[in-house]
Amino acid sequence: MALRGNHYDAAFEAFLRTRRTPYVAVDEQRRALLERQSLKSMDFIVYSQKDANLLVDVKGRRFPSGDPDSGHRWENWATAEDVPALLKWQDVFGGDFRALLVFAYHIVSDDERGKFADLFSFRERTYAFYGVWAEDYRQAMHTRSESWQTVTVPSAAFRELRAPIGEFL
Repeated sequence: MALRGNHYDAAFEAFLRTRRTPYVAVDEQRRALLERQSLKSMDFIVYSQKDANLLVDVKGRRFPSGDPDSGHRWENWATAEDVPALLKWQDVFGGDFRALLVFAYHIVSDDERGKFADLFSFRERTYAFYGVWAEDYRQAMHTRSESWQTVTVPSAAFRELRAPIGEFL
């Protein structure tokens, strides 16, 4: 397993290893140069038995996010660069690969654990992993913050688009 400082990426990698799902961890410290432009790398190339192979960008989020009265649960923001870069990689890799955003939710409240069918424990933390096809995310996304250069999908649309990661593997 690669040494990863990001606990969300490390948890997802451990999840893949536990399932014996073939994958390649991508060195994120070096951006690729493609057609004379720098391109953000994906986190993993995952070999799926269900569909096309996956080009995965992991987005770590806390669940629930915010304070208990805020109503925020399913944060799904990404940087404005994430989705186009992932879709560019999909073009480069070709038809046997699809770009997938994986939202790795760190479940921070014991009261919330019962809401998830598939939980994964890693290094004394509990996670739930959900995937969204990058093309679908792009169709539904809107700007969250101009100054932070982030995008998001409205909650109702995100509920329709997301699926437990097992449905993609």
